[in-house]
Amino acid sequence: MLDQIAIALCGVAAIFLSQDQRESWRRWACIFGLIAQPFWFIATWRAQQYGIFAVCFLYAFSWMRGFYGYWIAGRYWGNVQ
Repeated sequence: MLDQIAIALCGVAAIFLSQDQRESWRRWACIFGLIAQPFWFIATWRAQQYGIFAVCFLYAFSWMRGFYGYWIAGRYWGNVQ
């Protein structure tokens, strides 16, 4: 049950923030997306949904790209308001 709540809250927050016009808010989408990933892995593994489990790695990689770009490399840092 906890995994479903975390997926819902963090997933919706990530999608919502990824579409914000302000880059200072948009950069938080990857954080919420990454927070949700362990719950996705757990839920899909327990449900024996191995195809979706495999896709979770692609989602995690995509969220990591955003994290690296916004938080590590500072590629977008100059535009944060």
